Amino acid sequence: MAVSEIGISGFASYLPRYRVRLDDWCGWTGDSWDKVRTVIGTGFRMRGSNENAYTMAATAVTRLIVQYDLDPEQVGFLGLGTESSTDNSAGSVIIKGMVNRALKQLGRPPLSRACEVPEFKHACLGGVYALKAAARYLALDGRGRTAIVVCSDVAEYERATSGEPTQGAGAVAMLVEASPKLLSLELELSGSASDYRGPDFRKPFFRFMQQTPSEYAQPRDFPVFNGKYSTTCYVDEVLAAARSMFARLETADGQAAGRPAEFLRALSATFLHRPYQRMAETGLIMSYLLALAVGNAEDHLELQHYAEPADVNLDDLIAELTREPDVYALVEQQKLGEELYPLATQTARVFRDGPQFGELMTDLGNRGMQEVGNLYTASLPAWMAAGLEEAAAQGMQLAGTRILTMGYGSGDAAEAIPMRVVKGWEAAARKIGFQQALGTPEDLDEAGYHALHDGTAFPETSPPQPGVFYIDHIGQREERFDDSGIEYYRYQS
Repeated sequence: MAVSEIGISGFASYLPRYRVRLDDWCGWTGDSWDKVRTVIGTGFRMRGSNENAYTMAATAVTRLIVQYDLDPEQVGFLGLGTESSTDNSAGSVIIKGMVNRALKQLGRPPLSRACEVPEFKHACLGGVYALKAAARYLALDGRGRTAIVVCSDVAEYERATSGEPTQGAGAVAMLVEASPKLLSLELELSGSASDYRGPDFRKPFFRFMQQTPSEYAQPRDFPVFNGKYSTTCYVDEVLAAARSMFARLETADGQAAGRPAEFLRALSATFLHRPYQRMAETGLIMSYLLALAVGNAEDHLELQHYAEPADVNLDDLIAELTREPDVYALVEQQKLGEELYPLATQTARVFRDGPQFGELMTDLGNRGMQEVGNLYTASLPAWMAAGLEEAAAQGMQLAGTRILTMGYGSGDAAEAIPMRVVKGWEAAARKIGFQQALGTPEDLDEAGYHALHDGTAFPETSPPQPGVFYIDHIGQREERFDDSGIEYYRYQS
């Protein structure tokens, strides 16, 4: 069975109820609401004090099984993509155990005992790696089975840092199977890139030392990051993955794709990892400029159309876009604030204001994503879910068209994966339920936000939501056995 016959048949999401409206946040902090709204979005979600990456993931997986009426005994792969897990030993078996308890309460059979339960970690790219692993499983020893990939994360930053308005929390589960009902993966055309980038964005264990645990023993997971350098890393790695994909298009799919720029223009939608809205836009613009730079004379003429108003020399721009700079040298030379793509950045500003940007950048699902914030590994699949659900609601004719997904994980690595929308996709898209997952949020005031963010006393005044997992209690050392620090969960039926 070819890998191209494997893909995604469904999505299900969980987004915690607590929301910070960024216009309120700007009032608390004095930041510019106009700038925040344009660059970042309108709000972000926060997990409750008794929620974590596992509870959110288990809720999303349970919803996926119910929404698509899956046979749990046919699931042979349950992969977790996260950078917020709190156990350094067990992987998604924690989620499997939680889901099985919920399925028992729902009168359904459990997930198969013969089910692989790996966890994938590479910052925000772990979920994409899990998706590729699921496809490879189904193409080889998992033939005849189904797979579930769940991406679940808590994105949180210290207060009064540039990352604070880009927080978020949530989980998205994907049903992966042969003869998919939504999207067929085109891994033979995908592009990969990775390179070590030092202090781009890291989570060393040293941060947890001397932390006072909250009621549910959750450490504050504030990352170490360097804003300008992290942006440079994102742009460079996305360009490298795009370059890898463009090379494959020329040899594997010349008839369908044509030149890289033609390939990008022919897409019905593009979904990227979005730490915030403007970053995703920049990644797509830079990829398109690269496609023009590696193209023919016609492409270069179009690129010149954007370069001239930016006062950028075309040959210099092409040279900048097609070279592969040593980004880590910025760390070694202590120049983390240096711009490695100055000409492309100037040109991108002109391109963003032109009509071609509106044709290239999909608006599908954008409104919902502006509200939830950065979901780390769940960011990309959440946008895909929101976009496909919206496309089905609008009656868009997407069957046979191609979308492009571009995942990124700090550290750094990126994946560019084209996917085909399959015939009859609308039925599966109507079951996604992303708008339902958005629900009716509870907006936090400043005091509530500080308490929930800092792990201090936060009153959970609202009753537990039905169909959602919560941390019940934390184990402690006893004479009979040692379960100190182990989380126990409950499913709210």
